[in-house]
Amino acid sequence: MISYEPLWKTMEQKGITTYVLINRYGINPRTIHNLKHNKSITMFTLEKLCAILECQADEIVQFLPDTDP
Repeated sequence: MISYEPLWKTMEQKGITTYVLINRYGINPRTIHNLKHNKSITMFTLEKLCAILECQADEIVQFLPDTDP
């Protein structure tokens, strides 16, 4: 399972909001929706977020073990 919890913490530390991602950096609102609902994003988007936030991928996404048997 994917979690973007690290992203929200990184954004808070850097003082960047979803509004800024959309309006200053051109991140698609649909992508923000996907992030908020822990849905997949492209590697291109992950790379772009890393560049914007000046961070590594593990500061944006974490992979959690599936709880399904």
